[in-house]
Amino acid sequence: MEVLKIATAGSVDDGKSTLIGRLLYDTKSLTDDKLEAIKTSSEKKGYDYLDFSLATDGLVAEREQGITIDVAHIYFSTLRRSYIIADTPGHIEYTRNMVTGASTSQVALILIDARKGVIEQTYRHFFINNLLRVKNVIVVVNKMDLVDYAEEVFDDIKANFEGLNTNSTYKEQNVSYVPISALNGDNVASKSENMLWYEGNTILEYLENIDASRTNDKESVRFPIQSVIRPKTTDFHDFRGFAGKIYGGSLQVGYKVTVLPSLTKSRIKEIYFYNKTFDSADSGSSVTITLEDEVNITRGDMLVKTDEEPKVDKLLNATVCWMDNKQLLPGTKYIVQHNSNAVLSKVSAIKNIVSTDFSGSKASEGKLSLNEIGEVEIKLSKPIFYDSFIDNRSNGSFILIDEQTNATAGVGFIS
Repeated sequence: MEVLKIATAGSVDDGKSTLIGRLLYDTKSLTDDKLEAIKTSSEKKGYDYLDFSLATDGLVAEREQGITIDVAHIYFSTLRRSYIIADTPGHIEYTRNMVTGASTSQVALILIDARKGVIEQTYRHFFINNLLRVKNVIVVVNKMDLVDYAEEVFDDIKANFEGLNTNSTYKEQNVSYVPISALNGDNVASKSENMLWYEGNTILEYLENIDASRTNDKESVRFPIQSVIRPKTTDFHDFRGFAGKIYGGSLQVGYKVTVLPSLTKSRIKEIYFYNKTFDSADSGSSVTITLEDEVNITRGDMLVKTDEEPKVDKLLNATVCWMDNKQLLPGTKYIVQHNSNAVLSKVSAIKNIVSTDFSGSKASEGKLSLNEIGEVEIKLSKPIFYDSFIDNRSNGSFILIDEQTNATAGVGFIS
């Protein structure tokens, strides 16, 4: 079944967890014991309604404060497709958590409180989704019940957001607007009787019909080698296959391919998924490939279609979201993990800090602090084969790993 990955975004108390809980309830994805626990907890708090946010807030601190702190992943299915929702925190202090949640998503739900309208955090959330090239955005104007379901309130917020969208790379058809009440279920899974003036889709209708692909038309196929398969069994004594995951386009038997970094050329002989062979494999498929020629390939190498080679360089210019309490400073060394390739690197310059309200950038003062986003220059100990993040999400991104703690310190998007 097709899987759609979704990230939520919104300020504190905009109703992200309530919306997800309502989606689970309306699609009958809550187990009986979970629903009973929500009813019991709601009654204890004196509510005359079901507090659906309890379906997702897993940490004790989250339940006590009524806010989201960590990234929670919620799974549910309909007859059409399966869903994975990353419920990300809205506060500025948890920007790194939001980047983590949105990094693999095809759709972002950006919630706006109908009483507050577009605020500073809305700018930040939309900026991060634009930076990460999340393919589709649904702007969810929540708590319409608290503004008497007024059409003019929704229209004003939509107009303000459309003004913000002029600064982004999104096209009009990739940004949708839905007025809802997550608490009461208006326009979540079924049409609202309280907003007959709204003629668009519900949240669930959008999710059911949206394009689930993550690639764009310009993405070239990339196949980073994870491991070399040599079974040495009687049936496969001379077998030599190369296992990995396909990114970008698709691969077919007979394609001319180039091996990086050696630039050796060959053709695809077979494509295996476990013990079955296929004539082709699409992006996102984890497969084993054999070549017509004996080629020396190892983990960290990459197969690409001939004449679609990426850039090769030892110097990277990238936008980095910093996730470590320890500041990023020029001259510090980190491991760049790029696909299956781990390369020692040194930060040569921190050029500036990127403003998350689409207003440009400012001087960095030679450092990058926790949750800040900056433009950084990095020197590598050996060349890597990469694309810009705009052209290829998978081959244009990397993480920075602290050598001493082995912690993920930052995530980078190559310019």
